[in-house]
Amino acid sequence: MEKSKSASPDFSVRDFFKRFPDDEACLEHIFKVRFGERHVCRACGVESTFHRMGERRAWACASCGDHVYPTAGTIFQDTRTPLQSWFYAIYLFVTTRHGVSGKEIQRQLGVTYKTAWRIGHKIREQMDKGEIKQLLSGHVEIDEAYVGGKRPGKRGRGAAGKTIVMGFKERGGRLVAQIIPDVKMKTLQAETLDQVAKGSTVSTDELMSYNLLKKDGYTHVAVKHGAKQWAIYDSETETLHHTNHVESFWRMFKHSVRGTHVSISQKHMKKYLNEFTFRANHRDEVNLMFDRLVAAF
Repeated sequence: MEKSKSASPDFSVRDFFKRFPDDEACLEHIFKVRFGERHVCRACGVESTFHRMGERRAWACASCGDHVYPTAGTIFQDTRTPLQSWFYAIYLFVTTRHGVSGKEIQRQLGVTYKTAWRIGHKIREQMDKGEIKQLLSGHVEIDEAYVGGKRPGKRGRGAAGKTIVMGFKERGGRLVAQIIPDVKMKTLQAETLDQVAKGSTVSTDELMSYNLLKKDGYTHVAVKHGAKQWAIYDSETETLHHTNHVESFWRMFKHSVRGTHVSISQKHMKKYLNEFTFRANHRDEVNLMFDRLVAAF
């Protein structure tokens, strides 16, 4: 049954501080999501339980006493920022719709802007690592967009100074977004082959560069937006062709950039795409998003 919009959130701020009242609770959670309650000891090879060491950030194998340091090799290993602050920053990222600016992290955590900026970008990097990488299949919508601040140049395709991004949305499944150098046929063809399994049904707009997709083994239908055509129903296959889902993502992304970040440089654009696609793919799984990000660190 669909949850009421007026119902309490699954992971509220109150829930967060109840689960993670201090750094010790955060450390225990890192150990749990990385290693589990029981796992095979790297030293003795026995599936064992592990108990918390005294003052060290370590757990010891109940079988042989070998030490496991859950923050070793992670961003948490040498950080001087409290674990609870890191966790709360991750919480902000997974529970917001429009993203978190560096200034907001600075205000919420009480850290310098330099530290806040670094925390934000580290979380965005982990959002890409925490995603499942596999080809999209079934029915996939494809659409490209131009993202950037107000720059000189014509509107629409070819707008000067913009970053060109390409989105793929599997119906009922994941969304993937990539930066592309242009919208030439060779570029769009290569990106589609990299992201979408052959034999899939593909819906696009009428851009001529997509015309090669049928030759690559896709069932391709183009919706002609220029002729005010927004959807095509194929009665033979009972399939509705449109690009509404991926276009909705681009509208939300652009609105969020303007409202939260004002502008994004081309240098860091991929990190922000990782953030928004990760959240779009798991928007109904806040706790899962949180744990997957902690594990990715």
